[in-house]
Amino acid sequence: MSLPEIAYCPSTLANGFNTYSATALKKVFFGKKVNHILPFNPPQLDEDVAEIFRQNRKILSISGVQIKQSLRLEKNELRITQEGEQGQYILKPIPHRESFGLIDQLPANEHLTMQIASQVYKLNVAENALIFFKNGEPAYITKRFDLKEDGSKLNQEDFATLLGRTRESAGDIFKNEGSYETLAKAMKKYIPAYPVEIEKFYSLVIFNYLFSNGDAHLKNFSVQTTANGDHILSPAYDLINTRIHIKDDTAMALTDGLFDNDYETASFKENAFYAYDDFYDFGLKIGIVASRVKKLLDKLRTPQVLTSKLISASFLSINTKKRYTDYYEDRLKALNYSYHKKI
Repeated sequence: MSLPEIAYCPSTLANGFNTYSATALKKVFFGKKVNHILPFNPPQLDEDVAEIFRQNRKILSISGVQIKQSLRLEKNELRITQEGEQGQYILKPIPHRESFGLIDQLPANEHLTMQIASQVYKLNVAENALIFFKNGEPAYITKRFDLKEDGSKLNQEDFATLLGRTRESAGDIFKNEGSYETLAKAMKKYIPAYPVEIEKFYSLVIFNYLFSNGDAHLKNFSVQTTANGDHILSPAYDLINTRIHIKDDTAMALTDGLFDNDYETASFKENAFYAYDDFYDFGLKIGIVASRVKKLLDKLRTPQVLTSKLISASFLSINTKKRYTDYYEDRLKALNYSYHKKI
């Protein structure tokens, strides 16, 4: 694999850059002039790197095979962390296993989805970029958001932990059991600034539906304690269009979908897919006033020119860009359907 020709910033996807833009360097790399090419090869090409990866490897959730590696930034260069060091970045290389399709597109998929969330919908997400190994192979890199300025960790708990869900207590699919209404109830219990934070959560749930993120399970939502001691919804992370890689048309990652107690709207009973009325009712059920529900829904159901521009500028292959767009437009159409003519 050779290094790709770069015409867009590998972080912001701004046109006219053959490396990271100044904006990207400031957001992702503390303003330091970091190269978009890592100073080492992927583990399958370098046994020394492979050994470090084996020692430090952690498994991520999508199909149970994607790995992550901790990195630190020293001067202007990223390096793999050593035992006992606190990493500042998480690197996700291509998982070299055939467990699901188009594995080479995984880094660009997550990068694009995170950029759309941030730039188009102004969701609070972890700062991120694409980066390339010496041989040209892409990887996704994200800046850790759970560190204080002195490098110590902020307290953060994912919703599986908050709800007491473990593999031992709830079985192998523990992180996918429940509903998003259950998560909202947990937020009301643990987050004093619930009226503010619940709107962020609501928008994120709709975004995950709109961009087919079937990995939005309990461990991919977290509550964070800020340096000031406030409890907030953590920045969004692990946003990815899973339909690109997995044959799964399930609308939601959680087994019970949007609602507790097997509740279904008249729209869902009639059509068997989530649409405008479902998300409208969901917003009301989790305590958002009707005027705000409508405003938040309108923002997400309205096609945005920037979305198309980011998809076009992304590092996905031409065919994958087409699939990404088709899946988005399919969900956008559903979100703009109202059984009760509420739109």
